[in-house]
Amino acid sequence: MDDVTIRLATPADLPAVAALRWEWLRENGDTPAVERQEFAAHLVAWAKDNEATHRCLVLVRDEVVIGMAWLALVQRVPTPQALSRRSGDVQCVYVIPGERASGLGGRLIDAVLALAGELRLERVTVHSTFRGISAYCRGGFAASPRLLQARPRLSDPADTIAP
Repeated sequence: MDDVTIRLATPADLPAVAALRWEWLRENGDTPAVERQEFAAHLVAWAKDNEATHRCLVLVRDEVVIGMAWLALVQRVPTPQALSRRSGDVQCVYVIPGERASGLGGRLIDAVLALAGELRLERVTVHSTFRGISAYCRGGFAASPRLLQARPRLSDPADTIAP
């Protein structure tokens, strides 16, 4: 595993990151809504437009991207004790099938948490697949009795909140 590096993605890595995201969808038996090239172009543009709020780490062997993990940064409301607050959310952790069960996913999780520490984030959350829960727990994630989630209710456009 010493021949593998984890680093921040560069713009040149983003087409490979898009390919991983595409393969992940296909691996799960889902059908893409757009053509592969359209998706790749969109993800590359999206990553550029969202570089202030999203960091992508890539797992690289022999200059080939074999895994990825995204860290979404969320600004939090200031308090009188802390005028600048941010938290993070781990998204899209993926390692190609032939490299799984080798500890590389855990190394990606560790790298995301190290990046979160460098960025001085208050907390990091993750919405995991069932398969990934044990890896996140080994990486230091734990259930929280205070962190809840809900699905937004679809509303009638006439019921929108005024600005």
